[in-house]
Parts: sequence; C-alpha cells; structure tokens
Amino acid sequence: MCGISASISLTPSSGKHQTGNGCPKYTGIPCNGETRSHGVTNDISKNLANQLQASLAIITHRGPDDSGVWINETEQVGLSHCRLSINDLSSAGRQPLHSSDGDVHLVVNGEIYDYDRLRHECETVHQYAFQSDSDSELVLALYHIFGAPDFFTHLRGEFAFVLYDERPGYQRLVAARDRYGIKPLVYTRLGSQLLIASEAKAFLPLGWKPRWDVRAIADAGWMFYERTLFRGVQKVLPGHYLETTVDGGVQQIKYWDAEYEDKRRPEIRTMDEMVAGVRERLVESVRLRLRADVPVGIYLSGGIDSSAIAGIVADLARRENAKIGSEQTTRLTCFSVGFPEISGYDESHIAERTAEWLGVKTIKKTITEKTLADHFEDAVFHCEHHHFDLNFVAKFGLSTLPQEHGIKVVLTGEGADEHFAGYPYFFSEFLREPDEALADSHLSQDSNLRNDMFKSAQREMKGIWTKGGATAYENRPALLSIAGAGAADMSDNLLAWHPSAALFAPWVQARRGDHDCRKTILDSYAKTIQAKMRSRWHPLHTSMYMWNKNSLANVLLSCLGDRTEMAHSVEARTPFLDHHLTEYVNRLPPSVKLRYSADTASDTGELGPIWTKSSVALQSLNENWILRQAVRPFITDELYKRKKHPFLAPTRWAKDGPLYHKFKALLTREAVESLGFVSWTTIQEAMDSAWGEAADPRAFRLLLYCGAWVTLGRRMGVDKANEADWEPNTLLA
Repeated sequence: MCGISASISLTPSSGKHQTGNGCPKYTGIPCNGETRSHGVTNDISKNLANQLQASLAIITHRGPDDSGVWINETEQVGLSHCRLSINDLSSAGRQPLHSSDGDVHLVVNGEIYDYDRLRHECETVHQYAFQSDSDSELVLALYHIFGAPDFFTHLRGEFAFVLYDERPGYQRLVAARDRYGIKPLVYTRLGSQLLIASEAKAFLPLGWKPRWDVRAIADAGWMFYERTLFRGVQKVLPGHYLETTVDGGVQQIKYWDAEYEDKRRPEIRTMDEMVAGVRERLVESVRLRLRADVPVGIYLSGGIDSSAIAGIVADLARRENAKIGSEQTTRLTCFSVGFPEISGYDESHIAERTAEWLGVKTIKKTITEKTLADHFEDAVFHCEHHHFDLNFVAKFGLSTLPQEHGIKVVLTGEGADEHFAGYPYFFSEFLREPDEALADSHLSQDSNLRNDMFKSAQREMKGIWTKGGATAYENRPALLSIAGAGAADMSDNLLAWHPSAALFAPWVQARRGDHDCRKTILDSYAKTIQAKMRSRWHPLHTSMYMWNKNSLANVLLSCLGDRTEMAHSVEARTPFLDHHLTEYVNRLPPSVKLRYSADTASDTGELGPIWTKSSVALQSLNENWILRQAVRPFITDELYKRKKHPFLAPTRWAKDGPLYHKFKALLTREAVESLGFVSWTTIQEAMDSAWGEAADPRAFRLLLYCGAWVTLGRRMGVDKANEADWEPNTLLA
C-alpha cells in the first residue's frame, strides 16, 4: 500500500543513546505539499531529511496520499514512507509509526490480514494499546508482544517493512519481506551506510551510483539469488528478514519456507475432505482481503483463477451481505484486458461472459500495438528488470483502469497455477514418478502408460518452447544434478527465456565461458532443500518449489504484479498466496493437482497461443484439478472445462508498425554500445528478423531484453559496464 526508504548507519554512535523519552525527530509532508518539521534543527538531520524526501519523490507512485520522515536522536537512522491510504484514512495512520513509549519505529508497505482477530487478541490478552486503526500497527504490536523472529508466525498478508528498535540493549534493525515476495524490498551499502527501499531508483538521491551487475545478467543470477541487475543492490528474499550484526555487517535470516508432503509417508484423506479443505481456506482468504476503507475491484481474465475470485466475492456479497471494501454492494467492478488485433491472445470475451453470468460490472482495457509501444519504456522503468514478453506492458496498461475509476485495491489470481500445477512445464515432472499418496490412481498402477506419457510430455513441451522462441532445450550436456534429475530438467524450464550467449559482448562471452546456468539455479538452494528434492518430495513438488522461489518471486510478482500495479497507485491482493491456504495445498497429493483423463477429445475450448492438437500427453492431464472442484459453484461450465492459457502478448508484429519504430529509435548503435555488455551485431541481426509474417520470436525477445536495458541505463544513469562489473561485489559482505 505504500513505498518505503530507509538509511541506517552501520557505524556505532559515539554519542549517548537516547531512549526516546523526548519527542522523536520527525518531518512530515502532507498531501498539499507543505513541509512541517518537529525537532529537525541541525544540518545533518536536515540533509538526511531532504535526501529521504527526495527518495520518496521518486517512488511517490507507490503512495501519493501522504508521506513522512523520521530521524533518530543520533542521526544514524532515518525512516521514510509515502502512503497509499487504504485502511484508517485518518492522520493516525500516517507513517512512520512509533510505539507508545517512542522506542520502536516502523514503516510498512502492504497489508496485514486477519486484523480484527489479531487486534482483539493484542488488546485483551496482552493489553497492547493501539494508537490507530491501521493494519500496519499490528506489526508494532506483535513485535512488542512476541519479539523477532517469533512475531512473523502471526503476520498474514503481503508486506515489506523496516523496523528499528532503539531500546537500550536492543538497537536492532529488522527489515522483512512476506513469504512469497509479493511486495519488493531491496538494499545496498554505501560505505558505512545501509540503504533499504521498495525500489532501487529510490537510492539515487541518497548517493547511489548505479552500475550493471553483468554476471548476474549473463548467468541468470538475478532470478535465482538475492542479486539484481545492479551491482551491489540485493533483494531481501521472500520469507527472510535482514538484520544488522554487532560488527557492522548485514545478514539475511530465513523465517519461513515452503514444505511438501513426504512422498514416502503420505497422509491419507478422502477426496471430499481435500476439496472442502481447499474451498474453505480459499473463501476465507478472499473474505479477509475484502477489508478496506476504500472501494475494492477485481482483475478478471479468461482463466479459472481470477474468475474463481470474482465468483467467491459475488457469492459473499449476495449470501452474507459482505462489504466489498468500503461498499455494501453486490455490483462488483471488474477490470479486464484484450488484444483485439491478434486472434488467440484475446480472452476478454470469456471474461465478459463470466461477468454477465456473475451479474457484475466489467471495464475493459483494449491493448493495441500502439499502446504497447507507448507504454514500453515507462513499464520497464517501474519494473527495473528485463522481461521476455510484452505481457508486462499490457498489465501496466490494465492498471491504469482502477486508478481512472477511483479504485485503489484490486484482487488478482496470481499464485493459483503455482500451487495447483497449472503450467504445462509441471506435467512431465508429475509423470516422472508414481504418486504413492494415491496408489490406486490409473497412472500409479500403469507404469508403462506413465513412462510413455512422460517421454511424450517432454517432447511436446519442447515443441511449445520452440514455437514461442524460448532458448530452453538447446543441445546441452547432461548435468550431474545435485538435487535429482527432476530438478535438473526443471532448470531448463526456468531458463527458457534466459538470453542466449550470442546477445552478449565478446568479453562477456569469454568471462562466462562454458558456465552452465542450470548450476546457477541448483546451487541457489540450501543443502537441506537439495536433500528434500532428491528423496523426500515428489518431482512435481520439487518443480513447484523451484518455480515459486525463482520465476514467481522475481518475475511474475514483479513485472506482472506489484511493480506495474503500484506504478499507478493500485494495490493488488493475492488470495491464492495466503500461506494458510498454500501450506494446506502443498500437503495434498500430486494426483489431485494434475488428474489424468484418457478422453483428450473433450471440449476444453479454443487452443489459444500455446496448445496444439498434437499435445496429446499434455492435454490428457487436467491441471488445477482440485481447484476446479473446489470452485465449481462459483464459475461457469466454460471455465470449469477450459485448459490453462498463460497471459501472453503476441510476438509477431508488422514491420514499420509502432513497435518496430519504437525499437528502431531505442536500439541505436550508440545506445546499445553504451551498455558495454551487449553485442551490437546481434541486435542488428535481430532487428532484421524480428518483424513481419516470418518473424523469428527469439529475435523479437532479444530486442525486448536490450530495449529494457537501454531504457534503464538512460533513466537511472547507469554507467557503461566494463570487465570490473563481472567480479563479485563485496560491499555487502
């Protein structure tokens, strides 16, 4: 719901520690732009306050309603926050927040759910005195009651926060990110100063001089570790918190991780019990995310995930008279996107039929080629990384709609495919081994059928990747996997869109050598996780863990989630990523997530851009099966039967159209060579082959990558890369 920026000195103060009994130093910037200050009188405080205010100004899209800055008595810690007012619209909800004794200080981005129950427990059982009705204050209360890391157990939602405890004997920093990384949080170090923010661009006014992390870009490390595209800038990982050490260092500590059923000792449950368990937890997750002091809308696509959310909300409004945010209404507002220019990519007609069936209002954003060309650079700037498809630009365009219609909060369907096995690259891993949890299932009993389908599914998936212009499944030597054959093969799927070596300058190719990026992935998992992949988890669950730690956290929840939504001051809430729901689903057998059907001729709707009639093995598996059963009362027959269609944008565009002219102007020789790590010759060749009826989708994706880097380089003032930018950065050691 907001943006945060913080500066912390890692050098102990020589001055006397202040316990906070006096008035804390605070400056606030009301909505009208006037500046008020209390206690900020010396030049050091004024300079830091000005820097933090300038930092907020760069990310004001994350919180245009209000902002505030707090600096501690020793001028070593500064917290700043720009606010998107959603819960407690009064001035009491302004941040930074402070404990009643003035010793613990906090800035929060996101939402904490189950507010009423948690607040009541804090007040009645623990006698905590709240100062506002803001859900963010729950972080202060729970920290005060349980301390860190125990208080994380009670936090439910999507959040990133920075908390500073300056009580004598504590002087503790805790900077944390939610379990799935829905909200972003990055940090860097400038000398003895630690900077933390929602977006890297917020570091610019604080003295940061950006450089490319060429190794992280070339070996895909930015997707699989805490690294980013920028040298010395790291992510706080999902399910982790950052803490300073007594010697002035910084460490990340894990407070949560996903776990799956032990395939050797499965829990036996009835099918009805499992379906009811999913339905109960999903409905509860949706209900909790309807709480807001502003109107709430829904992003509605042609898929089962967002349609199920819309159906559940409509049912809650009708049957329970539930409030939809601040409104008591059964007339929901849904937003959808359409690509009318290219057949197979436009799902808006399905979304419209769903809206009509539910009796809800739908507003559609038509995405044309000109829309994509006009929004490309702005979308990249907000995302701060490259992407293989223009779908993120379409999401950027879609997110203009709620803002235009006065809606600050939307519910979305992200996370369903990740937990119910909705993506086709999960299928072969499901077929790799029998499912001992459902030993009487057809595929568990017929090993010959399962093995034949396994080989066929791998071939069919390779065809889909090739058709889409992916680089996966190129001829690669066998990899001696440290985490099992399934993990090694899933690495190919995760690297499907990683730029080929030819895109990089000769010096980068020489430094990269014969490095196998699959090893980059596998080495990113702890030894304990690798052991579970080898022996405890079913290969389907191994592949889901890998996807959720990498692509979900670093791509989908970024450029197709928070970054493109908050670019327009829209907070998206993700019911499928409620950890009470996901922890239950993770323990379910693989065979209730993917279900075999010998009848591949059943009516599953149009094939769309990825499926082909030859995908027999892939189409004989019904993805999201238990989800379909759980949400059957809330969706249409059409959606119940329809195959998963990923949200993708077209890759074939006419030469001399808006996108051609956009990339022709963007990717000049001077612009490409100023990056320092890209081959101009490769980009020239890609411009020649990426357009028209015979367009090469691989070439088009190379233009997307390089176009993103050029845009970021210009807008963020990134210096030209050289060989020193390949070496590991030691600033954060």
